[in-house]
Amino acid sequence: MMPYFPMELDIPANAARESSSNSPQSVSGTTSRMSLMSPRSSNNPNQPSPMRDQMFSSVTADINLLTNSSHTDCLMSSSFASSIGEISVHLHRVNENTSSGQLDLTSSTPCALSPGHHLVERFRQSFLPDSVEFEAHSRSGSVRRKVNSGGSSTNQHRLCYASDRHSRSSLDSMNQLRKCQELCDVVLVVEPKRILAHRLVLAASSPYFKAMFTGELAESRQTEVKLHDLDPSAMETLVDFCYTSRIQVEEKNVQALLPAACLLQMTEIKNVCCEFLKRQLDPTNCLGIRAFADTHSCGDLLALADRFVHQNFLEVVESEEFLLLPLGQLVDLLSSDDLSVRNEEQVYLAAMRWILYDLSSRLPHLPMLLQHVRLPLLSPKFLVGVVGANSLIRSSECCRDLVDEAKNYLLLPQERPKMQGPRTRPRKPASCGEALFAVGGWCSGDAIASAERYDPRTHEWVLVAPMNKQRCGVGVAVVNDLLYAVGGHDGQSYLNSVERYDPHTNLWSADVAPTNTCRTSVGVAVLESFLYAVGGQDGVTCLNLVERYDSVINKWTKVASMSTRRLGVGVAVINGQLFAVGGSDGQHPLSSVEHYDPRVGTWHRVASMTARRKHLGVAAFGGYIYAVGGRDDSTELSSAECYDPRANAWCPVVAMTSRRSGVGLTVVGNQLIAIGGFDGASYLKSVEVYDPEAVCWRVQGNMNSRRLGGGVGVVRMASFNRPGDYLYDVDSFERISNALSLSTTASSPAAVATSARTGLSSMNGSIGECSASASGVPDINRSLR
Repeated sequence: MMPYFPMELDIPANAARESSSNSPQSVSGTTSRMSLMSPRSSNNPNQPSPMRDQMFSSVTADINLLTNSSHTDCLMSSSFASSIGEISVHLHRVNENTSSGQLDLTSSTPCALSPGHHLVERFRQSFLPDSVEFEAHSRSGSVRRKVNSGGSSTNQHRLCYASDRHSRSSLDSMNQLRKCQELCDVVLVVEPKRILAHRLVLAASSPYFKAMFTGELAESRQTEVKLHDLDPSAMETLVDFCYTSRIQVEEKNVQALLPAACLLQMTEIKNVCCEFLKRQLDPTNCLGIRAFADTHSCGDLLALADRFVHQNFLEVVESEEFLLLPLGQLVDLLSSDDLSVRNEEQVYLAAMRWILYDLSSRLPHLPMLLQHVRLPLLSPKFLVGVVGANSLIRSSECCRDLVDEAKNYLLLPQERPKMQGPRTRPRKPASCGEALFAVGGWCSGDAIASAERYDPRTHEWVLVAPMNKQRCGVGVAVVNDLLYAVGGHDGQSYLNSVERYDPHTNLWSADVAPTNTCRTSVGVAVLESFLYAVGGQDGVTCLNLVERYDSVINKWTKVASMSTRRLGVGVAVINGQLFAVGGSDGQHPLSSVEHYDPRVGTWHRVASMTARRKHLGVAAFGGYIYAVGGRDDSTELSSAECYDPRANAWCPVVAMTSRRSGVGLTVVGNQLIAIGGFDGASYLKSVEVYDPEAVCWRVQGNMNSRRLGGGVGVVRMASFNRPGDYLYDVDSFERISNALSLSTTASSPAAVATSARTGLSSMNGSIGECSASASGVPDINRSLR
């Protein structure tokens, strides 16, 4: 059972035995006077003292009464408390009469304790052989009392008390004094208000006032201090907080409170205001809140507002705040890589909406704005049918040059590596997801060219544009969010051609330089922005040749060859090194592994797998290299294992649910995914996901096509368009183009304004046609203005 109050007591065993026979001594009245024989006055200090034993047994009995109570709460029951009544313990310094051997304990200032709360008074250490310490708690505070032994003739009494209410009650008292205008020593003048206060309270609450009143400033000697550029109501609210520790932040005062809190360096209130504004963000006010946060150096609020604007860009551009945005802020917004848009057409339409809002004054800014719209990423139809046909664009030489640059990028794919820059870089919003692409392969006795995309959020597979060639045994990897398909076999011949897929335009380009050697069953991976093609076969022999592709100069270069010829090899990159795992030397499957270090340009052998595997799936996941499936000398495999580069050792992993040779393996988010393959009897379109926590594989849907020896790659995408979403209706192009060119045909300012409004009205619908409604918009639909 828990005692009435916590205590610590150290009593020798013999003392406890002496006290066990004595009965508890009750306390009567509120004061006491006791006369006891001092053991120090005895001729024999070791002689037992009856008076001391009586007192000691009385104290220990009282303690036992409290500690053995059946109450589980620290407070006494109401009946027990009422029977005891209020206890007053009188504390005072003990006076010792050495001549008479008497100890005189006389009442002093009472310390009242409420019923049910106890304080045990200690007696002089002569009566307690060892140190004794008690601690009592009450609703108003805590008391600690300690008497130390040691045989000193000097009495050592100590009472330590800590109040839980003193700080608050002191502030309340000072606030009452302020309201009564008593003992106030400063007047804050914030026209038209005069606020009386105490310097001490202001200095303790605000570093600004502390520096003012404790330094050599003139205000330190003035009884009236004038404060400028502050809202008087906000100042009064902050002074109230200094005295009460309470404040109410709401829409009508937050814009005045935050600047005042910043000036007075009251960081706590500044943070409260920022937290309030974070909760108010919505598409109609986020730009204003962002500007407000930037002005007052609220870093966290500014970052959150930026993310909100980027993630809800399509709703933000429909707001009035967007139309009133200063040019510099609009340029920063349109330049961001983090805009959450489905395509660049939406960015172009937003820029034109801002121009048309005040055409006469904003038209000169059109060339500058158009530089931050990534025209080369527009679809060809939109570029020609909407942008190129806009009379506002045609009237500016700078704008025409930007359009021509975009046309060249789209029409001359072989020149694209030389044209890379900010306008050709796809946007990568923080809210974008990863898309898994499965490309080519072998099915029903023939190579296939089809490709499909997997959305891990919906677990849905969607067919996308097919490659220009059928490719089985193709190697696939991703560079700058563009998918490269390298080599393969088209059913008749071995290939050295390479295709590049842009998921944002859903187009394949064949302008990539071919590899120096024809390759199928090739391993492909990306290391330090270079694309590596490893091993494979050319129709004559297995290859140990390795070459790498530089997308900037569109060129393949041979690098050091592997020590072993490998077709059907798996490759992965980890710790800045390229690993070639398993495969076949043309005669037998391999278990050997080697890695390439680009810093020294050489290959080195590492620990071999536990099983021989060709046409296996390999991927780096969680700091390990996983090797799954494949085929050994006799059968397709479902087994899996992983390599620890720190220990240079392979260990087994739980087997997949299906045997899979020619399987694709990749990582999407925090999932390891095995795709397709051949189980020895049929081609597979099923997908398995490895769960490292549950240590199991689970089947997760099917592709649209069965694939053996297909390639897989993962691309970050801001949106997941349906195949039809990549195409635009020509009628919509013409309507948008007409809307954008209306203003140039107007002759008078009134006609210009009317045309601009008409254009805006048409564009609002057009932006909606080119966009999907964003999710996750807060329910708060208030604007802080």
